[in-house]
Amino acid sequence: MLISLSTITIFQGQPNPKVFAPGEIIFAEEQPGDSMYGILEGEVEILVNGKIVETIKTDEVFGTGILVGKKKRTYTAIAKTDCKLAFLNEQGFLFAVQETPMFAIQVMKSYTERLSRLQHLV
Repeated sequence: MLISLSTITIFQGQPNPKVFAPGEIIFAEEQPGDSMYGILEGEVEILVNGKIVETIKTDEVFGTGILVGKKKRTYTAIAKTDCKLAFLNEQGFLFAVQETPMFAIQVMKSYTERLSRLQHLV
């Protein structure tokens, strides 16, 4: 699901985006975390139990579950191409939700759609 322009704009405004090379692990399944990511450039592969289940691209978000109640990552995210990722920690996420309610709706839609797809694969 492509995120709305206002949602990805929130990520574009974040300082210090992280850069990942192809094959670099962004985070691993079962790992604790404290941030969600927005893809500013590149593609990211989502793996469950070592199998690629989805490839997400520029203007999409991932890693949301960690900010809405999950204690550990439910999948592994690996850079498929050179990637530039912006991130939001819990404080940034709550600020964005408060300032832009549509951000929360778009992120939750993306999260539930990905969760539904992953559950059908397991």
